[in-house]
Amino acid sequence: MNTEKYIVRLSAEERRKLEAIVKKLKGTSQKVKRAIILLKADADGPNWTNEQIHELTGASLQSITNVRKQLVLEGFDVVLDRKKRRLPPVPKKLDGLQEAKIIATRCHLPPDGFGQWSLRLLANQVVVLEIVDSICPETVRKTLKKRFNDTKNTILGYTTRSR
Repeated sequence: MNTEKYIVRLSAEERRKLEAIVKKLKGTSQKVKRAIILLKADADGPNWTNEQIHELTGASLQSITNVRKQLVLEGFDVVLDRKKRRLPPVPKKLDGLQEAKIIATRCHLPPDGFGQWSLRLLANQVVVLEIVDSICPETVRKTLKKRFNDTKNTILGYTTRSR
């Protein structure tokens, strides 16, 4: 007898969906493995223990318990697909307006005494113009690279002034 805390009970439709995923190997490997776990853990079906499912799939016992728990608490649709992040892991340092100002600054002539813009010079100039409080040259590079195809002239290199 299975003594798990979270009992999996699948409807006929849910069972059909899971069997189709496993049969066709449709979706990511994580999705297929979760489908196998749910099929084997079904109380109205095989009703395997976590240890038996672990031997079949190679998933850790904690992962199997988490899949069972997620199905019971959050529902069938949530358990198969990864949870989407609400926020990116690192917040963006620049908004669209600030990016546009950096690109506009780059399109102007460099300060006197400089033949062309460098990333460090541009980063310092952006801080001097108070577009941002502080910025590293790598962030400037990523911003310019992201917008490289949008501009006609090269982002770094020769300026538009005649030689």
